Amino acid sequence: MDTKGFFSIAMMAMLIGACSPRVPQTRKDGTVDNYFGTEVADPYRWLEDDASPETARWVKAQNKVTSHYLNGIPFRGKLLERLREVSNYEKVGTPSKARNGKWYYYANDGLQNQSVLYEMDSPDGEPRVFLDPNTLSQDGTVALKDVGFSKDGRYFAYVVSRNGSDWEEIFVMDARSGALLEDHIEWAKFTGVEWYGDGFFYSAYDRPEADGHAYSGKNEGHKIYFHRMGTPQSADTLFFSNPAEPLRFYQLSVNEEETLAFLYEDGADIGNNLYVRDLRVPGSDFVQITKDMKNTCTVAGTDGDDIYLFTNVDAPMNRLVVTTVSKPRKWKEVLPEGKSVLDGVLFVADKFIAEYSENASTHAYLYTKGGELIREIALPGVGSAGFSGRKDQDWCYYSYTSFTTPGTIYSYNLETGESTVYRSPKTCFDLSSLETEQVFFPSKDGTLIPMFLTHRKDLALDGSNPVYLYGYGGFNISLGPGFSASRVPFLEKGGIYAQVNLRGGGEYGEAWHLAGTRMNKQNVFDDFIGAAEWLIGKGYTSPEKLAIVGGSNGGLLVGACMTQRPELFAVAIPQVGVMDMLRYHKFTIGWNWAPDYGTSEESEEMFRYLLGYSPLHNLRPGTAYPATLVTTADHDDRVVPAHSFKFAATLQECNAGDRPQLIRIDTNAGHGGGKPMAKVLEEQADIYSFIIHNLGME
Repeated sequence: MDTKGFFSIAMMAMLIGACSPRVPQTRKDGTVDNYFGTEVADPYRWLEDDASPETARWVKAQNKVTSHYLNGIPFRGKLLERLREVSNYEKVGTPSKARNGKWYYYANDGLQNQSVLYEMDSPDGEPRVFLDPNTLSQDGTVALKDVGFSKDGRYFAYVVSRNGSDWEEIFVMDARSGALLEDHIEWAKFTGVEWYGDGFFYSAYDRPEADGHAYSGKNEGHKIYFHRMGTPQSADTLFFSNPAEPLRFYQLSVNEEETLAFLYEDGADIGNNLYVRDLRVPGSDFVQITKDMKNTCTVAGTDGDDIYLFTNVDAPMNRLVVTTVSKPRKWKEVLPEGKSVLDGVLFVADKFIAEYSENASTHAYLYTKGGELIREIALPGVGSAGFSGRKDQDWCYYSYTSFTTPGTIYSYNLETGESTVYRSPKTCFDLSSLETEQVFFPSKDGTLIPMFLTHRKDLALDGSNPVYLYGYGGFNISLGPGFSASRVPFLEKGGIYAQVNLRGGGEYGEAWHLAGTRMNKQNVFDDFIGAAEWLIGKGYTSPEKLAIVGGSNGGLLVGACMTQRPELFAVAIPQVGVMDMLRYHKFTIGWNWAPDYGTSEESEEMFRYLLGYSPLHNLRPGTAYPATLVTTADHDDRVVPAHSFKFAATLQECNAGDRPQLIRIDTNAGHGGGKPMAKVLEEQADIYSFIIHNLGME
């Protein structure tokens, strides 16, 4: 077949409605891989080349079909208008005091593509724009990733990414005048800005070769550099590298006083190694604090020579310990492991706040520095909270959100225990008709799985309710309650938003995480399928009214479940998903996911397990699949778009039903982080239009 043949097919008539639109026919080749004597065909391997003209033509043809279909949904324009309306309210972050004595916070007036960084002389002072990332690009595709002031407050560095890529740049400005300085770092990745003396540390890979594969090539050899102010990047000093371990990440952090440096090493397992160096001692070396990369250990704070560590070493639910720079391997327990997961610790004044996840929602407690409980912090309800404060403050701030509460900022008095609203959003919609309930259902093996359901209070359990079922289930990441304006129109029209806390996440500690990894990964899919079956069995919905959605590892979740139980769902939305479980580790930083997934190369047993659920390899010809909208983006260098390209091409080839099988490929966008509001709303309008249309909602 001519390599341009599929392009001409894309120009043919495309229908919308009950019938599936005519999709391009994708060229196949004879690529076959051999794994432990088993041959596995990969006929769409050519789509992995994101820089080829043929792939570009394929993307254009697929987007033409998808755009025609989505624009043909009668209410798509009105839905986008409503999404803009409900999203148009001020969103404010928690204020924090910087090294220069001034206060800073992020805010978005409603529909700004990127949130703006504001400066105040005091928490109640008049805000003024300090840095507006919307001025850094015409289309809002430049996003702030990290910021930091030098110790004397003279310099302000900020990290940006372009078009959603993980590649980053660092710029420096004069904090007083706002003038941009000549100091500029390119091709950094997975980095912050750690000031020390007259410069800062940052992490980077070698500059990629000019072959057009900067967004898909394998990343190896992460390094730490030191940049001295007033010098070019070419003069930066290589501070740390480890050529013997090219598939690891290295980050450096420096404490507030710039007396101690901490080196984090991860990527080889589910945890990390931690090292400390005394910067007050010239020529000192790093001393290793932890050696077992199956456990996590991070610095919660320092106090002189004391180092407080947040860790799951000998504590699957996490604990807080203290050590010293002179004897960093000798630990004293401050806050022992409890029945709930300790999510984080914040030192404020002469106390600390411990944030726990109890049944997937936040509970917070105030302790003395020695670990004696003072009181539980009364939060506004069942939701998610995050605290912000400093050791030189006798109060703190916290943000609070729930499924029916947009993000609100509170001030908390450490002495009285009183919370007062600092900033609350003014919205144009009424959520009083909605409620959230938490249910627990048995998975296939009997394990009880929690799930939040948000819906109208007048819900009838007659099996007719449309459901948006969402999950993630991986990498020790917890899903807590949170508000999204994009859900409002769906909920207003009688939809149910269901969020499942699957194994593989961190909601119940490391054991819960491990129960959804490697040879236990099927548990995650069983949990999600169990949620769908429970919702159907209890009369909340039916297969004809059920949509499943997930992104990244959650895209893998959707892909696996729709291939294992295609009859159970009406709609599937796998977003930026990991779809090829045999080759995921060959692109960018995919190798970093091996501790959770395993790889096809490590053993025949692991290969066969991955092959057994890999979404790409379990699509079967002649099967009627749910209406599917695969989403990805051209600058996604986290989960490269080849995953979605190959999955969509195979799905279109195999599907025997009349439901649409489409792929939406965004341009000048990446994995999702930093995406401009305009693109977010367009994408949400497409996704919800596709769901609502294919669930038969009015």
